[in-house]
Order: sequence, then C-alpha cells, then structure tokens
Amino acid sequence: MPLPRTPGTALRQRLAELRGPDVPPKALDARALAALAANPGCKRRSILDGAGVNKATLASALGSPSGFGQSQFALARGNTFEARVKADGGAELLRLVHEKLDPGAVPPTEAEVPDLTATGPEGRTARTALALRDAHLARSESGAGGWTLLDHPMLALDVAGSPAFLEPDAVVVHPDGGWTVVEIKSFPMLDGSADPAKVGAAARQAAVYVLALEEVAARLTQDGTAPAPTVNHRVLLVCPKDFSNLPAASAVDVRKQRAVTGRQLSRLTRIEDIADTLPEGTCFAPDLPTAELTAAVESVPAEYAPECLSACELAFHCRDRSRARGAVTSLGRSVRAELGALTTVDDVLAAAHGRSGDPEDPTVAALRRAAALRAEALNTPSVSLPPSLEGAACR
Repeated sequence: MPLPRTPGTALRQRLAELRGPDVPPKALDARALAALAANPGCKRRSILDGAGVNKATLASALGSPSGFGQSQFALARGNTFEARVKADGGAELLRLVHEKLDPGAVPPTEAEVPDLTATGPEGRTARTALALRDAHLARSESGAGGWTLLDHPMLALDVAGSPAFLEPDAVVVHPDGGWTVVEIKSFPMLDGSADPAKVGAAARQAAVYVLALEEVAARLTQDGTAPAPTVNHRVLLVCPKDFSNLPAASAVDVRKQRAVTGRQLSRLTRIEDIADTLPEGTCFAPDLPTAELTAAVESVPAEYAPECLSACELAFHCRDRSRARGAVTSLGRSVRAELGALTTVDDVLAAAHGRSGDPEDPTVAALRRAAALRAEALNTPSVSLPPSLEGAACR
C-alpha cells in the first residue's frame, strides 16, 4: 500500500511533472534568484525556476535561443583567479577580510577550514549549518576564537514555498563570531574601483547569501542556549587588481540590496498557487513538439520588460510575444507606469488621436497634446483639441 503524500512531497511531484519525465532539475543560484526578485510579478519565471526548468534549453526549443550567460573563457578565468585567492588555506583571502572589514581583530595567521563534503545539496546544507554552529558555539563558550573559512558552503533559502540551494564563494567566521560573505569576481578593479553596474549586480547576489545566512543564524539560536551570531551586512568583494591576476578587495554595504531583495521575495506568488492554475497535463519538457511547448509556456503569464534581456534566458521569446500583443511593457517599466490604464500600443495611439479615451483623463490629455505638437511640427493634420488645451499645445 503506497504511503500518503505530504504537501511537500506532492509539490515536488507536481514540479517534476512540469519539468518533464527524466529531466533533471536545474539548481536556482543566487544570480538567478536576484533576477527573480527584481521582477516578482513574472509568474512564468517563478514557476519555471521553481520547477528547475533549464530556461536556456527551453528557449532554444521554442526557437528563440538566448545569448544570456557567461563565456567559457570568462568562467575559466574566474576559476583560476578564485583558486589563486584561496590558495594556502585562504591566507590571502583572510588577510583581505582582516584588512578591509575587521582590522581590530587578531591577525589571521592560521584558520580552520572545515570539510563541507556531503551527498546532495541537502547534505551539504546540513553540513554547512553544522560547521557554522560549531564555530559559533566554540566562540560563545570560550569568549574568543580564531578565524574560520568555509569554502563554497551550501545555504538554503525558501523561495515562494520551494527551497533554493545557494553556494557563495566563501563565508568567513570572525574571532568575535560574526559571519561575512565573500564574493570573488573576475572583472577588474582599476585604481581601487570597479564598474558600478557589475558591482551592483555582485551586491544583489551577495544580498541573497546574506538573507540565507540570516535564516541559518535564526535556526541556530532557537533554543536560546547562545546569543545569535551577527551576519555582517558589509560583504567583501574581491577582484583582480588592475589588469593583473593579483587580488584587490573592497567592502560593499548591501543593506539596501538585502532589504529590497527580502521585500521582493516575500511578494513572490507561491509556486503551488501558480501550479494549481495551469491546465492539466502542462509540461515544459524541451523534447515536446514546438506548438505544444509554446502553448504550455504561454499558459503562464509573464511580465516582460527590457531589463529581462540581461537577466533571463527566455527574454527573447517573451519580447517577441509582448511586441506581438502590442504591450507597452515592451517599451520599459517607466513608460508603462506613465500610461496608467492604457496597456497596449493600439490603446495609446487611439487615445492620442482622439478615437478613444476620456479627454479629462490626464494621461489622455497629455497624449493628445503630444500628438498635436508632433502634427504641428510636421505640418500634418491632427486631432482637434478642446479650447482648454489649445494654449498648452502652442506652448
């Protein structure tokens, strides 16, 4: 007699069915999670990421392959630089943490590097939590301690009712018991500063790790036997110095990114709620016929914006569909916000040319003023303006 399925087991089974038979799940990393949090209204990305669907493979099967992702050369260069930073038991990495974040602590002449090897992401997550607990309790009981370096720990974060397993480059436990996230990137730091856009992306990614660490800290102190460890909101960003392979570091305050990401993740629609609205038999397996796969993808609402092009593998497909519908979101979120209830380009043009819309509506009035000014500049016929607006058009 089969055992009854628990809600968690039922959800995992449902997500496996959505992913397709024999299709392994793709882990949701911090980079993808930061992008998901930046667009919480996109149910399509939520369900695909929650089900572990490989969106790059899906985009290719739909006929809209994406160029999103890192090149193999960049990955190899990043791995080589990270290995250099962590050489000799992380001596250089700990020196940078001490110099940039905790200069008053005991210099890190040596450090404990616990073995985090375990089977599967769940096992590695449990092993990481155990290592953090041991380091925390040792410092709580003795009142002092040395440095501890966790190399590629595994953390878990609940995302819309489904766990996401995250792997930061490193987490450092300070002698006073504080926990610090370390992000190692391959883009250069020139004269002490790096590309602001890339630093911002790294900060958003690190903020996800900080949120996950805070959950670990909360669980460690539920019994009240020890004070809660401090998760530092200043992370260490390590990059190559100038155009060399030597490491340089900077402390980055991620409090703003952590607050925004936490708020956005809390707004995500729960995955099971989205799954319940899908037609029976919906499946995103890439080997399905193109028409059937397209119908499955289109059964989940998307919230496309131009920013998706740099963050989502399905962006080209969603952009084509958005343009075909004439959705104003394809022009950008700021344009969408300005147009109020006018959600399509046809609605906007009809309002601008007087074929629809309430003339007293400020959005409609602004569109008609703009149309009148354009027509006057091009010396072409235009919609007649009410007397109250003719002066504004002249101005």
